[in-house]
Amino acid sequence: MKEQSPIIETIKKVMPAVVSVMISKHLSEQDLEQIIAYGKSFGLPFGMKELKSLQGKRVRVGGGSGFFVSPDGLILTNKHVVADPDAEYAITTTDHKRFKGLVLARDPINDVAILKIQDANQQFPYLELGNSTDLELGQTVVAVGNALGEFQNTVSTGIVSGLSRYIMAQDSATGHEQKLRGLIQTDAAINPGNSGGPLTDLEAKVIGINTAVIFGAQNIGFAIPVNTAKKDLESVKQFGRLRVPFFGVRHITITPAIQKEFKLPISSGAFVISEHVPGDFAVVPDSPAERAGVEEGDVILEFNGQKISKENPLEYCLAQCDVNQQVNLKIWHAGQEKVVTAVLTERK
Repeated sequence: MKEQSPIIETIKKVMPAVVSVMISKHLSEQDLEQIIAYGKSFGLPFGMKELKSLQGKRVRVGGGSGFFVSPDGLILTNKHVVADPDAEYAITTTDHKRFKGLVLARDPINDVAILKIQDANQQFPYLELGNSTDLELGQTVVAVGNALGEFQNTVSTGIVSGLSRYIMAQDSATGHEQKLRGLIQTDAAINPGNSGGPLTDLEAKVIGINTAVIFGAQNIGFAIPVNTAKKDLESVKQFGRLRVPFFGVRHITITPAIQKEFKLPISSGAFVISEHVPGDFAVVPDSPAERAGVEEGDVILEFNGQKISKENPLEYCLAQCDVNQQVNLKIWHAGQEKVVTAVLTERK
């Protein structure tokens, strides 16, 4: 007798919309050196001599997961899965059909990217996006992905273990670190290669995008809340690109060390400062920041009602805004606080 359960029914609905993202590229000598360095960190015994024959050839260098969000072939995944602009991305569906994938957008702040199937004259099964603000601790979730880049449509289940988590995530292939905030913590198994796959509720609605796992720990995985990706998706559907709001300052988020080094009377905020190299500006000329009267040496204390801190830096506050939106800023300027107004433009 076949078992009947909400989880099994959810998996049947989710599985057809999940895809594998295969990454390949023509390897340069620099690429080979990076592969060797990565291998040595894990004690792998290969060197340049063994890999030299691969130079200039197109080879598979990695893989991840994704899922359809529209019948015409739009796919959500992680930015770190498709981070290499020189790589080619092939999409494999659950019925083993293979397509070329085009990267439409990479979110500069969040670990989200959007791809599109190229030259596909067919409709694809897709998943409905849920609401990640309605999640509750202990809620049952299902994670689906391409585990370890090899085991297509691996399924795991668990619960929401935590909300609004903040971590520093590192891409195991490149070593690049990125701050991720507002994450969903789950004990559903998330393995390398699961990145970009959906985390769903029992109604088969996507509530997160699987993104990170804590190595050395058990049953601790993280997902980007799907509401973070909705804004990117709407922008791509409407404009064909990701429209990113631009403010126009170079800054450092104040920490105790920064406060001490620059002898600041302010313990938190975004300290506006240039790198003091030719052509560099603390405040970009003719930018929203300059038009609002922001100057080098100012400290932005609040951005549109949100206090700036290490956990809530300026770039995250800016990412929540829209192009052409008017914002209010509280800044520390010349020894006193003042409130100024800026109208954001689109980043070029």
